[in-house]
Amino acid sequence: MDTMGAPGAGLAIALENLFPPLPSEVILPLAGFAASTGQMSLLAALLWTTAGSVVGALALYGVGALLGRDRTVALAGRLPLVKVADIEKTEAWFLRHGTKAVFFGRMIPVFRSLISVPAGVERMPLPVFLGLTTLGSALWNAAFVCAGYLLGDNWAEVTTVVSAYSKVVLIGAAVALVAFVAARIVRQRPKGARGTARQATTVPRRTDNPPRHPQRSATAPPAGTPEGSSPPPRPPAREAR
Repeated sequence: MDTMGAPGAGLAIALENLFPPLPSEVILPLAGFAASTGQMSLLAALLWTTAGSVVGALALYGVGALLGRDRTVALAGRLPLVKVADIEKTEAWFLRHGTKAVFFGRMIPVFRSLISVPAGVERMPLPVFLGLTTLGSALWNAAFVCAGYLLGDNWAEVTTVVSAYSKVVLIGAAVALVAFVAARIVRQRPKGARGTARQATTVPRRTDNPPRHPQRSATAPPAGTPEGSSPPPRPPAREAR
């Protein structure tokens, strides 16, 4: 920013989109502070930082478009505990809520950069992507640039508040990831192991009445007939006179 002014702030934000560990929560308030000292105008800071956000997002959109759906599914299918069905569900969700995800994703740390990749994979119409990215980035950037402009020398206080917000987001994402892995491991347990565990916890039922003997078949031989022999034939009936 000292060397390039507002274009330098825009370049830093573009790099932040490509490399999320560069914190926009520090770059943007610092740009606002620089504007408050007269090093650049406030409007220039807003325009250049928003342009940097769009350029960085567009680059990640191109990565997703070059990667394509088939390669994305193939790569994801090789990951442990990830199934093709998971990718298909994510794809269906993005097709329904992709516009909201791109717009609001610009206001969530880390995800504000990553959301551009699935948009490129699904080939979201470029004008729609650029419009949503510009609007969402402009709101996010304006909040921090103006905060740094108003706070002046105390611009670093903005980073303290946003750092807490970022930690909440990252902890929530970590908890969701752990829950997903745990649920997938439980589902992949062998059915026999789960069945054995259930049988071990099942108490056998007791019957107070002894089992009844089955009824003798009508065709069974009479008592006293050796096994395997047929009963003696009956004498023929006398004819009636």
